[in-house]
Amino acid sequence: MDTATEHSAVPAPEGAGGRIPAQSRPSRPVSLSPSRAADFMRCPLLYRFRVIDRLPEKPSAAATRGTVVHAVLERLFDAPAAERTVPRARGMVPGAWEELLAARPELAELFAQEDGSQDAQQLGKWLADAERLVERWFTLEDPARLEPAERELVVETTLDSGLLLRGIVDRLDVAPSGEVRIVDYKTGKAPAPQYRQDALFQMMFYALVVWRLRGQVPRRLQLVYLGSGDVLTYDPVEAELLAVERKLRALWDAIVLATETGDWRPRPTKLCGWCDHQAVCPEFGGTPPPYPLAVEAQGRMDPV
Repeated sequence: MDTATEHSAVPAPEGAGGRIPAQSRPSRPVSLSPSRAADFMRCPLLYRFRVIDRLPEKPSAAATRGTVVHAVLERLFDAPAAERTVPRARGMVPGAWEELLAARPELAELFAQEDGSQDAQQLGKWLADAERLVERWFTLEDPARLEPAERELVVETTLDSGLLLRGIVDRLDVAPSGEVRIVDYKTGKAPAPQYRQDALFQMMFYALVVWRLRGQVPRRLQLVYLGSGDVLTYDPVEAELLAVERKLRALWDAIVLATETGDWRPRPTKLCGWCDHQAVCPEFGGTPPPYPLAVEAQGRMDPV
């Protein structure tokens, strides 16, 4: 799961002085996470909308369910090994949802009826689906036999090139021999073989960061797909991680160039049908908002 922040620091918001809240002000990207790297590779304009313009996106029931399930799988390890049971894990789901809802009240709209009241039946089905995903995990791994070294671990490192990489690792296991395994939970289904490289990219990103931090190439990368009940593993080698580093450097150079010039090209794919930003995308007849950053022209920075 990857939610690392990728914006430069901005001054703290002030009161009623008319200043724009810090989280709303545009800023130049200063780091790269797996999710944002994937955004740029999928569609540079999508990257701009999310990272620079910070356009709002509607909450997703699937993504929200993923957040709840991740919270349960993380916190279950707080219990003694013998108490990491299916009933306990399923019973944690409603509480995890209520905690998330308290932090993000706007998520209530996911289960709102036309009159604004809560659709209890829809919410109940959604919670039951989350509980089933949690229960399926027990068929793939035995939490009673696991003692993670880290959970929801924020990792970041600066490469020799100066690029700052950031991410959040769901679980880091360390064997008695010292070998490291990086584990990531997915609440969807495992991709078809021809699309597995996209999923593996995220794990190779994490492996590169962990390698740079610990000086040790992770022994195994493991993707746990709760939606389909599949576990995919890959054992990386140093040469592959060096190749990933070169790819990220080239990717970052392209992001920097687009940031400086304001030239963010849309890249239409089948996934466009699920994009929240069709109204401002040229591929759908829309016009992007004015570019909020200065662009480089004739050797100087001019406002746009």
